[in-house]
Amino acid sequence: MADLILLRHGQSQWNLENRFTGWVDVPLSPRGEAEARAAGEKLRGRHVDTLYTSVLVRAIDTARLTLETAGLGPLPTERDAALNERMYGDLQGLDKAEAAKKFGADQVHRWRRSYDERPPGGESLADTAARVLPYWDAHLLPDLRAGKNLLVVAHGNSLRALVMHLDGLSRQAVLQLEIPTGVPLLYDIGPDGGVRGKRYL
Repeated sequence: MADLILLRHGQSQWNLENRFTGWVDVPLSPRGEAEARAAGEKLRGRHVDTLYTSVLVRAIDTARLTLETAGLGPLPTERDAALNERMYGDLQGLDKAEAAKKFGADQVHRWRRSYDERPPGGESLADTAARVLPYWDAHLLPDLRAGKNLLVVAHGNSLRALVMHLDGLSRQAVLQLEIPTGVPLLYDIGPDGGVRGKRYL
């Protein structure tokens, strides 16, 4: 058995400003830094073998603050753009109200909440899953099958794609899935790679 801990980065400055962030490298807000430290308190006393993050600073800084607070590390670390947030294309940087004015509220809602509809120049959730899941198969799953405990610090949509896979959610069910910032989600993974249980810490 192995622990898989999924952690969405703490609130970013653009989360605070209600902007579409995507692949733009936006720092954590003060609240996001506090969320990362609170996650570290919840991980205190746990054993983690390897850290995986996206290449975006809000995930990297969340991981650093979380591990410092938990008294873990330094850990072997892998960073990969496969774990990046969904790329929002022409929506990146726009306030969500601005986007609704520019493109229409119904259209923006469909881009945000459909499974396979892309914003201009961006990715759908299906596209995000198409890069997250091969990375899961090639990197995370072999480590878990080897009995390693993993911490994965990533983003709302990259983690939604992974949770959809782990929980066997339908395309409709995943649209209702929300992953909170800064709250560790622990999966108990069996030797066969199957999920034995999950809970928020």
